Amino acid sequence: MYINNKKYKLWYNNYVGKERSADMKKLKIHPSIFYIITIIYLEILTKIIMTKQLLNTGLIYMIIFTIPIVLLLTILTKSFNKTVNRVISIILMLFITFFFGMQFVYYILFSVPFSFSSIGMADQALDFVSIIKDTLIDYWQYILAIIAPFIIFIVFQKKIDYSRYNRYNVISLIIMFITTYLSTFLCLIPNEGDSKKLYYNVDNPIAIIDKFGMMTYSKIDVKRQLFGFDAELILNTNFPVINNNDGEKEPEEIVYGDNALDIDFNSLQSNNKDIQKLNAYMATETPTKQHQYTGMFEGKNLIFILAEGFNETAVDETRTPTLYKMINNGFVFNNFYSPVHLSTTGGEFQATTGLVPTQSTLNIWKKETPTIAYGLGNAFGNIGYDVQSYHNWTYKYYKRNITMETLGFKDYTGCGNGLEKIMSCNWLPSDIDLINVTTPDYLGQEGNFVTYYVSVSGHSPYNSSSNIARKYLDQIEGDYSTPVKYYLASQMELDRMLEQLIANLEASGQLEDTVIALVGDHYPYTLTTEEMNEMSDYEKDGIVEVNKSNFIIWNSEMEEPIIVDKLGSQIDVLPTLLNLFGIEYDSRLIVGKDILSDTGCVAIFSNYSWVSDYGTYFANKRQFVPKAGKTLENQDEYVKAMNNRVSNAYSISKMILDTDYYTYVLESER
Repeated sequence: MYINNKKYKLWYNNYVGKERSADMKKLKIHPSIFYIITIIYLEILTKIIMTKQLLNTGLIYMIIFTIPIVLLLTILTKSFNKTVNRVISIILMLFITFFFGMQFVYYILFSVPFSFSSIGMADQALDFVSIIKDTLIDYWQYILAIIAPFIIFIVFQKKIDYSRYNRYNVISLIIMFITTYLSTFLCLIPNEGDSKKLYYNVDNPIAIIDKFGMMTYSKIDVKRQLFGFDAELILNTNFPVINNNDGEKEPEEIVYGDNALDIDFNSLQSNNKDIQKLNAYMATETPTKQHQYTGMFEGKNLIFILAEGFNETAVDETRTPTLYKMINNGFVFNNFYSPVHLSTTGGEFQATTGLVPTQSTLNIWKKETPTIAYGLGNAFGNIGYDVQSYHNWTYKYYKRNITMETLGFKDYTGCGNGLEKIMSCNWLPSDIDLINVTTPDYLGQEGNFVTYYVSVSGHSPYNSSSNIARKYLDQIEGDYSTPVKYYLASQMELDRMLEQLIANLEASGQLEDTVIALVGDHYPYTLTTEEMNEMSDYEKDGIVEVNKSNFIIWNSEMEEPIIVDKLGSQIDVLPTLLNLFGIEYDSRLIVGKDILSDTGCVAIFSNYSWVSDYGTYFANKRQFVPKAGKTLENQDEYVKAMNNRVSNAYSISKMILDTDYYTYVLESER
């Protein structure tokens, strides 16, 4: 049969074409398409930023665990009339965008993802509006990438199908949601390794995000805050014994005692499950040995400084001569790290308690005021020292009005409870002024003293808004970027603070009888790794080596420097000082170890990476890199044991505070 081609085309265009065109115009996009694309896109972006990797089994887990979330959002969006569904959908997309954006900003500020346990603590960060503003400006590309899906979603509003499902469709979706949600756990049943432990027993936010995604991490986080979780402790994970650090062999006839009290952990009784775990763990721990430096500073005074943003890259013989002198005399720690754990409060917790912080652990510290028997102030106050502490910023910041007392510093002065009456507390306050107005409180008085300072002049932002940095900016020479110049200038204030402190001690006649200890709270993490490397004499990575720093223990009477090549970190500061001052303590009850002892130490980072005397473990890559010249007979077993010890360190620290274990065990000892 003959068909006129022209007539056929005309008929097709007039009827079929118009109908198809009309159908195309009526074609709607299901809202679930936006949900699944947006969430997976933002999860991938977060995974790359926080874990520095993408293509691993975690990507598959993340997609699987995202499906029930999308189904739930779809149910919420298709159960009402079009207007209500549209409003709900916009609110949900706005929430998803805000949630991932907030997590990104929080991570940049604190180097860990947000946990609901930090509510009530993290609000302090909001005081630094300028820092948050600078973060948004400096990372605008990332912020734009995060909000891009929401912008596209708004643009396509008229194309989205907001029609209401009938009840059978909704019931089917609910059944699918329940079935899919429950089926996600089938992934964990055959897995007795990392995945199952992460989901149920390990408090490692970065690893959980890497394995399951940000939204699943937050669900796990909320569940743990409401119901707690059964933290795992693995027994018999003692450090290897290593050679003493100064290269000198001890005379064989000298036998040193243990840093331990007469506690039989196996005989202790308790109905508390976590206390039972701690008792079993402590019973397997080997205490550290005393050594030739034990009691070296017995009877001397101590001034301990937690220096804001201090890092080894700031030290220069010309710009910071006092820091340079103190670092290269006294005890010289060549392998020391200040790992970032939740900004200054995490660094403070490590250095003054010898424990490892997480957001939930810090929350217990700040809200439940547990007894920290070996906290810096308590340890010295218990043997008759006069103890006081000062901070030249808001005295309640990070709830120090509470935590200083748990550390033993009942005499604590900051801006808002007295310091503002004797010095300017306008942002940024001067560290030099802090020294000059506070040293009269304790210098020249009878008896020994311990004074703890939390300095603030080295705090970010490192730009023209820093009035402290501007004082020294013209003295910064070199081809540095602007933020680096301001950072280096800010650290010159710390140097002049130490210079003034030494002068005041000398004037009072107490310089020889006083030990000065100083450690940074964290590296200046608002600087990029590239900016850190502008100041470094070697290439630092952004996970481990960027945290390498100095630890100062200095006394003017030390004739020769004591070189310490053994590794140490902030959690080792307290036990090292306790031993040097001859204070009796039980080393099994502190996660950190005396750096000067023959027990190994480990620097633990917030993503569960670590460094020991034998090498570096990158948790995100599951890769161990041995140190040059170091060999291990069984590397795999060593790495496994160290990973267990690192995991234990987090669990022990939280359980000690959560159960008020120091009160329990030390009263039992009596």
